[in-house]
Amino acid sequence: MTDSSYEQFCPVAMAAEVLCARWTMVLLREFVAGSTRFNELRRGVPRMSPALLSKRLKDLETAGIIERSRVAGEPDLFEYRLTEAGRDLKPVIEAVGSWGQRWIKTEASLEKLDPNLLMWDMRRNIDPSPMPRRRNTIQIIFTDLQEAQRNWWLIVEPDQDVDLCSVDPGFDVDLYLSTDLRTMTEIWMGYTPIARAKEQGRLILTGNRQLEADLGRWLSLSPFAKVGKLVA
Repeated sequence: MTDSSYEQFCPVAMAAEVLCARWTMVLLREFVAGSTRFNELRRGVPRMSPALLSKRLKDLETAGIIERSRVAGEPDLFEYRLTEAGRDLKPVIEAVGSWGQRWIKTEASLEKLDPNLLMWDMRRNIDPSPMPRRRNTIQIIFTDLQEAQRNWWLIVEPDQDVDLCSVDPGFDVDLYLSTDLRTMTEIWMGYTPIARAKEQGRLILTGNRQLEADLGRWLSLSPFAKVGKLVA
């Protein structure tokens, strides 16, 4: 899968030939997080070109790490799922993420802000159980971004996948979160507690008081937020 072989029988070298091509580990992160369709994968790797994504999917399929199947009733739509070999990579991906959370300097991480990835990650980790059993619409406003990326809407309905919109869906908003991209990323990654961001005026909540009070429950943080940092 890489452009050249290490020409070593060592299992580390052989695995690296499969896993260390550009974007492959990040793409596997998306599979581990539950993405199965091309457009879902695209939203999780927004800076990866569709052509390269297609190539990496073919590479992973050839390596026996994922398998492709048609979606029932949708002859032109495919799903990609991890094989047994792919599922065996889950602890590897999680270990790499934990290492990065623990050892990569906070400031270095915060130099690579990405609202598309942040919001997609937040969407798939929302816990609807503390919310009222009805449609709940949360608008996130990034005050430091230009209009095209400033406003995002999370739509949470009972027994449905959380929907993420970057265009106004037309629903009444139950809770507004006004912040800057860095602060929201700090909160998501576990670097800054919600309470501290509110006290400092970096996070302003307006709207339904129950949703505001339960923010720390329904806004599940990054799966790596619980990993303690060993470098500042």
